[in-house]
Amino acid sequence: MDARCPISILIPTRNEAANLPACLASCAFADEVVVVDSGSTDGTQAIAAQHGARVVPFMWDHRFPKKKNWALAQVPWRHEWIFILDADERITPALAVELQQIVAAPGADGYYVNRCFWFLDGWLRHCGYYPSWNLRFFRHRLGRYEQLAGLDETDSGDNEVHEHVVLQGRTGYLQAEMEHYAFPTIATWLEKHNRYSNWEARLLNAPARQTTDTAVKLAPELARKRWLKRCARRLPFRPTARFVYHYLLRRGFLDGYRGYVFCRLMAFYEFLGSAKAQELRRQKPAPR
Repeated sequence: MDARCPISILIPTRNEAANLPACLASCAFADEVVVVDSGSTDGTQAIAAQHGARVVPFMWDHRFPKKKNWALAQVPWRHEWIFILDADERITPALAVELQQIVAAPGADGYYVNRCFWFLDGWLRHCGYYPSWNLRFFRHRLGRYEQLAGLDETDSGDNEVHEHVVLQGRTGYLQAEMEHYAFPTIATWLEKHNRYSNWEARLLNAPARQTTDTAVKLAPELARKRWLKRCARRLPFRPTARFVYHYLLRRGFLDGYRGYVFCRLMAFYEFLGSAKAQELRRQKPAPR
């Protein structure tokens, strides 16, 4: 690739020094890379600058918008097309080529990309985590992450993690995949999902999942998943049911040992969310 592709890449960070070099290396084809950083103390900003990325500081005031929506609206983007990439993700060479082709002759306003998850010593190909479609590549003026009303104070941080992009336009699907190294170790998985379960607990206690945008329309697959989660809230033995879902119905057993461990962890995550939700319902003021 002689000329850089006329797209912008947004990378939200906070203390991502370990992940960022490989992430930025996978973005070398793009003309603009912007790292929006939340006060990192591990050298993340210096690493980004060394790789030629523009660093934009972000300080969250614990209100909307969070980091990605803020960046989409406030950063003066050089290009119309933007790809949103987490620091633990990588754009493969095949995906880079496909992105260039789309920019040259777009057939839609945004595109879903499939993620491959690395867990323990290999890729997850089942367990309900593959395929994993996310809307990440779109005309930046047309897309914003949904804002989940009443669920912003959940200790999940200043970055949109569970929210999905809502696009005011047509969508398509990319053929090439991206790589996701979110769970290199079990300890990393536990640390992240302990935080995520705070969000799940608040969600379980919410009367209904709402957004501040009444015109939100998600992809049918995402809408179906959310509907299933709402229906499953009151089911008994939910941790066991979740293991059965991921390991048997979604064929996690085909991923061997890593699939078994991953599905067991997903059942534990379900238990954490349920137990924390019950804790919130039972909370009483501390005696004085």
